[in-house]
Amino acid sequence: MKDIYLGDTGKGFPLVLVHGFLGSSIMWKPQIEYLKNKYRVITPDIPGFGKSNKLKPCKSIKSMAKSILRSLKKKKIEKFYLLGHSMGGMIVQEMVKLSKKKIVKLVCYGTGPVGNIPGRFETMDESRKRLKKDGLDITANIIAKSWFVKEAKSKYFNLCSKAGKATSLEAADNALVAMKKWSGLSNLKNIKIPTFIIWGDLDKSYNFKQIDKLHKNIINSKLKILKRCSHNAHLEKPDEF
Repeated sequence: MKDIYLGDTGKGFPLVLVHGFLGSSIMWKPQIEYLKNKYRVITPDIPGFGKSNKLKPCKSIKSMAKSILRSLKKKKIEKFYLLGHSMGGMIVQEMVKLSKKKIVKLVCYGTGPVGNIPGRFETMDESRKRLKKDGLDITANIIAKSWFVKEAKSKYFNLCSKAGKATSLEAADNALVAMKKWSGLSNLKNIKIPTFIIWGDLDKSYNFKQIDKLHKNIINSKLKILKRCSHNAHLEKPDEF
């Protein structure tokens, strides 16, 4: 299997940032610029997404996690901090399960322990129907709007829409099925590394019950709520994030 794209910039202790559904490494642009002065910032594009969009897409969250761990191993990155956003938050929970000794600290951002995401602005099946009926470009625009309080007027909306449109159609559909089938509930008690949970209080993808479940079941966790932010708080309030 060909290696996924891994952005790699800066010096210091490795910090791995994992994007979510219809996302890519370009969505970490403000974070890369800021964090590269202190960390070695690693930004993977999972198979079928971003600069890895020509690769055969994964069919499960676990296989997405394995693709990142495999590429990190090839770069000889043995210990690292790990942050996952949205679907990337599911992926990082799987990475902890598969390779907990490598991860020093964990950040679960705008994510939850259940892939079918109760209370999401639309169900996974509805997103799949939209994808089939309207195509990737329209679907990417609609979903990207839901990530911001100001929707398409947000500064970084176009960047996110572009990232979504770079995804292969197969990867997008596979990811929706993979998320629907995934649950990390039983593994939360096994996450014992220091964990920081971040959530925007106007998030249309994950409601507070999901965030609270993470916080209450991950023993060594802290929670930070960013006010007046939606799902992409890191692009709405990058300085605070």
